[in-house]
Amino acid sequence: MRDWLVHIRRNEHASLQTQIREALVSAILDGQLAREEPIPSTRKMAKSLGVSRNTVVLAYQGLLDDGYLMARERSGYYVAEKALDAVVTPKPIAKPRSEAAGSVDWAARLTMGPSTQANFSKPLDWQTYAYPFIYGQVDHTLFPLAEWRDCSRQALGKKWLGSWTNDTWAHDDPLLVEQIRRRILPRRGIMAADDEILVTLGAQNALYLLTSLLVGPKTRVAMEEPGYPDVRNIFRLQTEHVSLIPVDSQGLTLTEELNAADVVFTTPSHQFPTTVTMPLERRMELLKRAAKHDFIIIEDDYEFETNYVNEPCPALKSLDDEGRVIYVGSLSKTLFPGLRLGFLVAPKEIVAEARALRRLMVRHAPNNNQRTAALFLSLGHHDTLIRRLHRTYRTRWEIMGEALRQYMPDASRVPSFGGTSFWVKGPAHLDSEELGRAATAKGILIEPGRITFGVPDAPRNYYRLAFSSIDEKKIEPGVKLLAGLISPKP
Repeated sequence: MRDWLVHIRRNEHASLQTQIREALVSAILDGQLAREEPIPSTRKMAKSLGVSRNTVVLAYQGLLDDGYLMARERSGYYVAEKALDAVVTPKPIAKPRSEAAGSVDWAARLTMGPSTQANFSKPLDWQTYAYPFIYGQVDHTLFPLAEWRDCSRQALGKKWLGSWTNDTWAHDDPLLVEQIRRRILPRRGIMAADDEILVTLGAQNALYLLTSLLVGPKTRVAMEEPGYPDVRNIFRLQTEHVSLIPVDSQGLTLTEELNAADVVFTTPSHQFPTTVTMPLERRMELLKRAAKHDFIIIEDDYEFETNYVNEPCPALKSLDDEGRVIYVGSLSKTLFPGLRLGFLVAPKEIVAEARALRRLMVRHAPNNNQRTAALFLSLGHHDTLIRRLHRTYRTRWEIMGEALRQYMPDASRVPSFGGTSFWVKGPAHLDSEELGRAATAKGILIEPGRITFGVPDAPRNYYRLAFSSIDEKKIEPGVKLLAGLISPKP
């Protein structure tokens, strides 16, 4: 047995059996083992690795069943001949061509440059930081993993084999559409037919589809300032006519500039990022403006399930009698962002075109994820999770509000909607990006707010503190430590 062949790590998430199998398969397919090369006996392998012999036996049996190993009576285990049939010998890597040898000028050929747009930057290893006040992530300890796993097992069973293995072209899982229509939308006061709902790969996918369909080079778009930078970037890929409408304590202001728009984007229930809520009176006035000046409204209700403070204000879509509001929702804030499931609700004519466009891009969201989420909703697990999140978020909301009052008085207002974050205004001289770098060095993650402003001379003293993924015991000491990093006015 070669010493380098198998290494196991007992703190890995993968089981010991899985690690043994993976190491042997990799060695075989990488050509490190020759045809019919002997493999150590189960007893010798177990002793070498310090694991149970049964663990090795099960790993070997799986490799025998799958044709990677063969067993010879009284001789032992060997690499199966057919296991190496598909191994491709890598070709020598050619030397890179020099720039003078006729390389392609890709910059000149590109029709757009989305990589040059300013955007959020978040560390993938955020869980390793002591105080992750990072937005959009979830606390894994709150998620009902056993229930989700059970729904996944059901979804992947023989009963629904065809529903998740088939290519369904442009169609969505009918059970998920039904659950969105019956369980989710009524909470927002929205009534919709099946052909007015489209499942998307998160709210981001919905916004891109709608922009592609509704926004052209001459289209005039209006959105909130500060606002969601991703949708601002999406709009600016299509048109130069993006008006930034100021936000006040009641959300999007109804300026004369708004009247000239063709498409208006807003987050009325929980404005991004200031957290203010648009009152009913302004919502009704916005709808009147839309009818009078003939513009369409895209409503992003990104945190619709995290209202645990006041009675929910009806969604703008629920107040719309003319079909001018397109509603975008997501399951990221209550389930998990990695699931990438969202939806849009619109007149059936728009949904039909969005469905056709989505088919050209990704066909449909993964069927197994759709069916698992549908079962999770239908069995009541989602409602139970929401109640758990509400209790936990309410506690964290109160702790953070008190910590900010104690260590950063008058720096923020308490979100009346609830949600999962606070919008903080630092001293006028503060550069929140410099603060962010200093905080990161101390194990604190914050989100500087400059990126949410679309104007060139954006204020630099705003930042966001989120509490969805941080333990409640760490909120107060984290805020205290952060406050100590903010230098007094020079």
